[in-house]
Amino acid sequence: MIDKHLQNRKSVLAGIMMIIVVIYVLQLINLQIFNPTYKEHADSNAFLNKTQYPARGLMYDRNEKLLVYNKPAYDIMVVLNEVEPFDTVDFCKAVNLSVPFFKSLINKLPKDKGYSYIPQLLLSQLSVEEYAVLQEKLFKFPGFYIQNRTLREYTYPCAAHALGSVGEVSKTNIEADDYYRSGDYAGMNGVEKHYEKELRGKKGVEILLRDYRGRIKGKYEEGEMDIDPISGKNLTLSLDIDLQMYGEQLMQGKVGSVVAIEPATGEILAMVSSPSFNPSDLVGRQRTKNFRALNNDPIKPLLDRPLMARYPPGSTFKVVNSLIFKEEEIITPATRFSCNNGFVAGRLRVGCHHHPNNLDLVGSIQHSCNAYYCHGLRAMLDNKKYGSTENAFTVWKDAVVSFGFGYKLGVDFPNENRGYIPNAEVYNKIYGKGSWRALTVISIAIGQGEVISTPIQTANLAAAIANRGYWYPPHIVKHIEGGKIDSMYYKKRHTVVDPKHFDSTIEGMRMAVVAGTARVAAIDSVEVCGKTGTAQNPHGKDHSIFMAFAPKDNPKIAIAVFVENAGFGATWAGPIASLMMEKYLKGSINPKRKYLEDRMLNTNLMPSAKKH
Repeated sequence: MIDKHLQNRKSVLAGIMMIIVVIYVLQLINLQIFNPTYKEHADSNAFLNKTQYPARGLMYDRNEKLLVYNKPAYDIMVVLNEVEPFDTVDFCKAVNLSVPFFKSLINKLPKDKGYSYIPQLLLSQLSVEEYAVLQEKLFKFPGFYIQNRTLREYTYPCAAHALGSVGEVSKTNIEADDYYRSGDYAGMNGVEKHYEKELRGKKGVEILLRDYRGRIKGKYEEGEMDIDPISGKNLTLSLDIDLQMYGEQLMQGKVGSVVAIEPATGEILAMVSSPSFNPSDLVGRQRTKNFRALNNDPIKPLLDRPLMARYPPGSTFKVVNSLIFKEEEIITPATRFSCNNGFVAGRLRVGCHHHPNNLDLVGSIQHSCNAYYCHGLRAMLDNKKYGSTENAFTVWKDAVVSFGFGYKLGVDFPNENRGYIPNAEVYNKIYGKGSWRALTVISIAIGQGEVISTPIQTANLAAAIANRGYWYPPHIVKHIEGGKIDSMYYKKRHTVVDPKHFDSTIEGMRMAVVAGTARVAAIDSVEVCGKTGTAQNPHGKDHSIFMAFAPKDNPKIAIAVFVENAGFGATWAGPIASLMMEKYLKGSINPKRKYLEDRMLNTNLMPSAKKH
């Protein structure tokens, strides 16, 4: 019995030993074959894989003017296992650092065995001057070496929001894309972000051989195994940089935006966000400090207003309603509605400014009659042919959306806002199903109430009208070197309105400039079609809005201007739009209109200016 018991114990112990051996063997196989970490640590003892960063793609404007290029910059890398005692004061003096700050940088680096053998970023973006000083002394500091980089440089101090900026990648970036490693850079916004994969290129690698003490002994296999970096692709933008600069000058001292589009292509000619900043402010080691200052500015210069700001479109929206009412046979160009300084229905009154009474469609746009569009909306939403107000409103809403409102247009930028067009269900929730009529929502007739648009959507509306019923998604990249623009930017988007209905609306916009609310926008020998807008603002003075296109036939430019807290559309937005169209179409401003240009250039409407 005892021998049998001992025999069982021996079998159990042998089995346990076998399991332990199998576990060790499997772990060794995992470490050396399946798990890359072991190999990476082993290789790091024998090799130094030095990343070769590609040059980022350049950017040009539509006239081949260089906008964004690269300048050399240098990062200080450190391999902790190779560092030997050195003169810390001498090192810090070479790179303009204090000794305590240098020590804090060293202390932040991971120090476990795996990291001590690989290059880690110590200090980024040395200037050429700092690099030159350190390079002369680098032999004194074993374990430290220079990693060549590039920084963005800008030919013009403008278009910061459109071009975007480049910054250090976050943990989220690294987890989302294995291209990136800690310390890498990527586009943060604007074109730089949307076209990051085209601009960044492909990294290369230089493989250096170490000796048993970890010291660099030269290139591995005489460089035959090295991989050369591939530069990023160059982009040609649709921006006209001269028009962009002029727009930024006109918007100096004002809060708002300008968007100009070529109707025939959807290409963005100018995209001004004001206030703005010099794109060079977000480059190099001063980026963090400058970004913090811009981010804390109460006027929000970092806000990309053309794409993100949302406003009621005001009277510019009347042209949309004019087209929908004609398409739905609610009105004809000859239809007239009475206006006695406003629209009156029982106790409800929507005011209107003084103008001739009993206007037809052309006259209603020419003089921006509120009553005309209130009557028109009521005639449509309460029309029995739709079966219910809810059904009529759905037809209206779908028609509005076909002009590019309510949803994102799909521009080639990463931060586009969608605006807002309510649907019938929204009003059902607010008022109860079957408990609302046209008079309940009458403010949408004149672009107020729940209707919200972005500046680029309003500019797109101008392009759609200029094209007599179709538009291309606005975009800013015209050509990619060795690549293709997304095909969506070449596809026409048609409105639901028949092209035959556009003539009378366009004539109304033309008459607004000839002898109506938009006379200030007239340009000698150019048939400008425009529409003023004044959007109510619950937080202060109304917003000044203007949209237009020119010439009337074969239009070359469509534009929308928003100036916040500036009053009537004809006071500020109209002149700015007109001057920009004249600059683009004629190349210069007529001397007879210099007074208007001077007023736009020299007037400061910033909120801070009003406090002094």
